[in-house]
Amino acid sequence: MTAVFKPGAPIRVGTRASALAVAQTSAVAAQLGDFELVTITSEGDRSTAPLASLGGTGVFVSALRDALLAGEVDVVVHSFKDLPTGPAEGIRLAAVPVRADARDAIATRDGVTLARLTPGSRVGTGSPRRRAQLLAARPDLEVVGIRGNVDSRLGRLYDADDDRRVDGLVLAAAGLERLGRLGEASELFDLATWPTAPAQGALALEMRADASATLVDRVAAVDDPATRLAATAERGVLARLEAGCSAPIAAHARIEDGVLTLTATVYDPDGTRELTAIDTQVVESDRSALDLADRVAASLLDRGATRLAPLGGAR
Repeated sequence: MTAVFKPGAPIRVGTRASALAVAQTSAVAAQLGDFELVTITSEGDRSTAPLASLGGTGVFVSALRDALLAGEVDVVVHSFKDLPTGPAEGIRLAAVPVRADARDAIATRDGVTLARLTPGSRVGTGSPRRRAQLLAARPDLEVVGIRGNVDSRLGRLYDADDDRRVDGLVLAAAGLERLGRLGEASELFDLATWPTAPAQGALALEMRADASATLVDRVAAVDDPATRLAATAERGVLARLEAGCSAPIAAHARIEDGVLTLTATVYDPDGTRELTAIDTQVVESDRSALDLADRVAASLLDRGATRLAPLGGAR
């Protein structure tokens, strides 16, 4: 039988067990008042295989959602970019807190920027989007597939094994900052020239669809409408393009004076070609953000995005 949250009781907050997940969950959970942290190991945490071979970013999500539906926790916290774009039965998106830094960063062994890396340097990333961006900027680099937590990836810069050692790593600035390791970044990339994954830097709090009004109100208090609308638009591009985890796609949205500007880019996996679309709209709801996303994605499809990357959104 599903356990019911009792007013006045600590909120049981589920999180992946990685150091980054625990750090980001603890920070947002502290804003909810009295809470109990419950760590859950996902399939994505147990395996170092490429995400595409595991079934995509959803491998980080299913174990947390299972615990939520089973009544083992009251709320779960995800990196918003890890969530599949489709709805989950019995679960609602309860809050999207203020976004952290959405930029990518590069950490290099010698502290140099991307432009100053020696030709032939090995740069690690597990992201098809980052791989395409690296090759577009520096086709003379060797891009190495790499996964694991932030600590293990940074350790590859100094690995004694020549086959494992890399000269640089591209990581999310938000993750480095949440772990107190942003100082190890050699360079932070400008979003105007190096856009990142949809909803990067944002968190998503989920709860059961039948959660009590008391719990709904407590969790809703950490919601940031501007972040929610921007992330909704970015993820809407993914949904409209029907893009899987192997598709190199970037999207970034920003709100100024009630106007949402959405930019999305689809890359050829080898970095030789890219398509960008941009549009704006006055937004007041998730529906208007999704309408904007649909127009941006349709523009990409009309101009031949399916010839660059594995997409299924063409009509």
